[in-house]
Amino acid sequence: MGSMAHLAPILHDDALTRNLGDEEARILVEWMIDWAERFTAEDPATGPERIHRLWRRGRALARFVSLWEAAEHGAALQLAASEQFDGPLPNGPVDSCTLMQRLLRFESRRISEQAA
Repeated sequence: MGSMAHLAPILHDDALTRNLGDEEARILVEWMIDWAERFTAEDPATGPERIHRLWRRGRALARFVSLWEAAEHGAALQLAASEQFDGPLPNGPVDSCTLMQRLLRFESRRISEQAA
């Protein structure tokens, strides 16, 4: 795999997974690493910029999930609006792992469509 320097923003940011359960954190970090490696392989010149945007989006998604899990739905929806989440948002109780997986599936589609 070569240098892992491109993964530093993801691997060394404790705030990225703060307030998430172990499973949600694992799902998010694995998803982010997968995309970061793709970005670097596709174009090493633009990889760091794309990884930074991915890191920022990952933090927002993690915060949304933690707010939703804490039943802070109003704050979560306000965050979703300010971060311009386009995907389907929950309208009631949902398991936090399921929520994270749904959000990341939509984000993967969004990233793929932007690249096309």
